[in-house]
Amino acid sequence: MKIMLKRAYEAAAPGDGCRVLVDRLWPRGLTKDGAHVDHWLKEAGPSTALRQWFGHDPAKWAEFQRRYRDELRHNPAWDTLAGLARQGPLTLVYAAKDEAHNNAVVLRELLLHPARE
Repeated sequence: MKIMLKRAYEAAAPGDGCRVLVDRLWPRGLTKDGAHVDHWLKEAGPSTALRQWFGHDPAKWAEFQRRYRDELRHNPAWDTLAGLARQGPLTLVYAAKDEAHNNAVVLRELLLHPARE
């Protein structure tokens, strides 16, 4: 399974495969045409309460991952995302500046290693 991560502000590339925006909020300053996404699965993003609690604070990263995984267990968007991943190359598109601590990182890890959930 080939799953890549890319910031929404980076240019799309032919090798990206299916591009899925996995944030609940649309990236600031980006047009729908400029995003070059095939799907916007906003329901796959963390809840507003969890996103606001986390605030992209690396000190909260471990707890954020645990809480986000709990949310995904009961989220139908997870099945949609897993189905897209089985169809071919997939790029999870996100807007966060922090490339190491964001929801797309958690989603990629779960898609590649579902048993670790």
